[in-house]
Amino acid sequence: MMDAAIKKRLFEGTVIPAHPLALTSERKLDERGQRALTRYYIDAGVGGVAVGVHTTQFEIRDPKFNLFEKVLSIAMEEIKKANQPDFIKVAGICGPADQAIKEAIFAKEIGYDLGLLSMGGLEELSESQLIQRTEKIAGIIPVFGFYLQPSVGGRVLSYEFWKQLASLPNVYAIKIAPFNRYQTLDVVRAVAHSDRRDEIALYTGNDDNIVNDLLTAYRIKVGDQLVEKRIVGGLLGHWSVWTKRVVELFEEIKAAREQDYIPSKLLTVGQEITDANGAFFDAKHQFKGSIAGINEVLARQGILQGNWCLLEREKLSLGQSEEIGRVYEQYPHLHDDEFVKAQLNKWLQN
Repeated sequence: MMDAAIKKRLFEGTVIPAHPLALTSERKLDERGQRALTRYYIDAGVGGVAVGVHTTQFEIRDPKFNLFEKVLSIAMEEIKKANQPDFIKVAGICGPADQAIKEAIFAKEIGYDLGLLSMGGLEELSESQLIQRTEKIAGIIPVFGFYLQPSVGGRVLSYEFWKQLASLPNVYAIKIAPFNRYQTLDVVRAVAHSDRRDEIALYTGNDDNIVNDLLTAYRIKVGDQLVEKRIVGGLLGHWSVWTKRVVELFEEIKAAREQDYIPSKLLTVGQEITDANGAFFDAKHQFKGSIAGINEVLARQGILQGNWCLLEREKLSLGQSEEIGRVYEQYPHLHDDEFVKAQLNKWLQN
């Protein structure tokens, strides 16, 4: 069962950054930087973090690096220091069932609230087998379902799959991140038609459409009933940078939803964020530089030592640094450099 305070915050909707990985120039864990990142997100006012996910680099599980347990533990230590009882702790869980079960058990044991269960890299499994895998994980830890875009390792999943997943006990949320409006609608419709529709919180992972996702009310006819469902929050790699401004913008979006009135400036900001995301995530090169791009922004702010990733091939694409510079210059109202500058020394203290 999920803690009542955690569940309340999850369903109200909040900002959950996907936590990056801090490395030295030798591509070893920079524990000081790793702790600084978690402290940054907490002080920025987020409602939770997701650790061990794509932005954290899936390679942390490789025996060559053996960082999965270490990285999840560091984040948990910093979260406990912050003493926020409703802070949502999400652990990334992936791989075949045996691996996923081990990861879920570890995450649950050290205090994570939900497991973000990736369906990526399992092309040999049918949708029915993916559902069986989900059931096994849900028997260990509450599940945060995850629709990952195919261009970074996900796969297209059917409406029927999502309806089945939403019906599973102990599934409490779904991150919708196919970067595709039709597939996003599949998930919303599937949840609306599930008997557990009120037990599933929808979160956007569509970094190309963040603001619109959060502003839209979906109305789905189910029998003779009209079901309204919203994407209440976000769990995003994009939100791991410029995070203080993200939290402030999210509060503006929530206020607009309550007023049932959408200021046009929010739609404009939404397109500016999409443009910035294109630079950070390297959309021009099919997202090849997405992790390095996020790290580059954090390095420019001084939180990370550099944009290095565990694998040398994971690096900025040609022209990506210039694109990041362009959006930095064009959208100064979106970054939080002053906030970071004022707090950085505190975050970097041991």
